[in-house]
Amino acid sequence: MFLNTASPRRSFSIPININLQGARRRHTRELLHMVTSQEKDGSGMAEGHGEPRVRTQKSVASIGEERAILLGFSMMAFSVLMFFVVGITMVKPHVGSKWEEEDSCVLLHTEILDEWVDCRGVSSMPCLAVTVNLTSSNQKAFLHFDEESVLLTHNCFYIPKCKMDQTELEGEALKVKTNLESQLGSASSCFTDLARHPGDAILSRKYTLRRTLYALLWPGLMLAGGALLVALVKVTQCLAHLSAQICSVTAGGRMTSRYTLQKF
Repeated sequence: MFLNTASPRRSFSIPININLQGARRRHTRELLHMVTSQEKDGSGMAEGHGEPRVRTQKSVASIGEERAILLGFSMMAFSVLMFFVVGITMVKPHVGSKWEEEDSCVLLHTEILDEWVDCRGVSSMPCLAVTVNLTSSNQKAFLHFDEESVLLTHNCFYIPKCKMDQTELEGEALKVKTNLESQLGSASSCFTDLARHPGDAILSRKYTLRRTLYALLWPGLMLAGGALLVALVKVTQCLAHLSAQICSVTAGGRMTSRYTLQKF
């Protein structure tokens, strides 16, 4: 009697324990599966929300870099054009100028020539001639203001600006003549070119080395600024590409370690 009543209880106790352990294992697996799925969904949503922002930032950065590069090349092109203009107007006259011999000029005589200079074919201007004595060679020469006046007019020191009123023009020339006559017999420094212009002297040089270098300074600075701007943009692009590669390698390592931890 006791054996028969005890045997059914023992036979039902083992399957009940097995079923409880299996249920617990299934519940634990379901919880792990839910957690991993939620993490994947969250990461996917984050990537989905962040991807347009990343693309927008990349597009804005690329547009800014393109504009900066365009500005740099424009600056360099404009500087080359400025070099061309300065080379024609300053460098070439400075190289061809031979007014380097400094001398002492003594003012001897001033007069307004009877033959007036033509002004654009519509008027004529008075020509004030100034005669000086060169101390080094004891020769007479016509004094000019600078190199350009030697090429434009042969004997004129001063020519008024082109106007229609000849009376006003003559009055301006007489005023300058009166100021120079008050300095007759005085000496002043001048420059001569005895090889090409033996009978002429100039009061001041226009195409000096200092002025030429100063004229070349601004296009040089613009060229250097444009080249520096393009170089900085290129360096920034290289650093951004290198940073993206490092971030991708780091993200790949994190995903690998995470997958390994989940597997264990």
